[in-house]
Amino acid sequence: MKEEPKFAVIGAGNVGKAMAAHLSLLGYRVNLFNRTEENILPFKKDNKISVCGIIEGCTKINHITSDIHRAIEDVDIIMVTIPASGHKKIADLIGPNLLENQKIVLNPGRTLGALEFSHRLRKYDKTNIVAETQTILYTTRFCDMKSEIFAIKRKVPLAAFPACRTGEILDVFKDIYPEFTRAKDSLETGLANVGAILHPTPTLLNVGWIESGKTPFKYYYEGITPSISQYLESLDHERISIAHTLGYNIPSVKEWLHEAYGITGRSLYETLQNNEAYQKIDAPQKIKHRYIYEDIPTGLVPISSIGQKMLISTPNINAVVELASSITGSNFRQCGRTLDSCGLAGMTLESLVDYVYYGEEAYKS
Repeated sequence: MKEEPKFAVIGAGNVGKAMAAHLSLLGYRVNLFNRTEENILPFKKDNKISVCGIIEGCTKINHITSDIHRAIEDVDIIMVTIPASGHKKIADLIGPNLLENQKIVLNPGRTLGALEFSHRLRKYDKTNIVAETQTILYTTRFCDMKSEIFAIKRKVPLAAFPACRTGEILDVFKDIYPEFTRAKDSLETGLANVGAILHPTPTLLNVGWIESGKTPFKYYYEGITPSISQYLESLDHERISIAHTLGYNIPSVKEWLHEAYGITGRSLYETLQNNEAYQKIDAPQKIKHRYIYEDIPTGLVPISSIGQKMLISTPNINAVVELASSITGSNFRQCGRTLDSCGLAGMTLESLVDYVYYGEEAYKS
């Protein structure tokens, strides 16, 4: 009989708690890791997490810990659920403790995630498979000591680095997460990063409302107006142009909403308004939020970097990056992911596509 896989979930935020609880309710052994001990203290008394919404139950987690060695020892799959802006730090935590047969899945990778993570692991002479999902599987928030799961997306593309080994990851998940589907490679999942389109721009264009702190509002329902939605479609056109030039047939945000949630509309604005899963999603309460500090440096900056490599103009994407840098005082160009920062400097586009499919050793040969 095939032994059931054992999991470590890295990050006890909204997604991490929901994923750890769901996997445990499905009967799998799960460890939950969080870097900040105080954030997991309420759960360490009995090692239990409760969930509600489309999944109901209270379940025991094997270990809830801030000790990375204890979290990942004797597990098969390491599910990283922290914001992508922290991936390098997690790679540095995991790297010295990683065993050869352990597989890593970034949930999600955002753009160039698996490539950056693998590049970082090579500092520790580790060549483990690093896979990434195109988006987060769960629509979820944590409130009143419960993970509320509003929806599980119907389709979430996944690719490994190297992509020739994606099947090994999907084989593990075929009975656990049938929603995971095969993507061509991690360039495809990275360029299909819809969070980069949906998150930073509405946040920036609602900065006065957010910083006033007077009237909370629903992010998707009230924060994305018809005019903002029209601008998002301009950003989306630039992203899709880059992907199509590389040979990837990725969906628009509007098409993705239909694939993930089964909703439709005559426009992107109408489609967002029709998504019941977004009804309870509040806007950020401050500008220092992952919608900016994750989705700019690990979304729009690397998409722009790929476009620059291909001599494709991205004026709207660049405008959002510059606006975010000016408003926050952060140099997102400097700290963001680029092809160079992921160890891909000097590659031609043809060699880059080969590299993400076959991996470093095949590329060297």
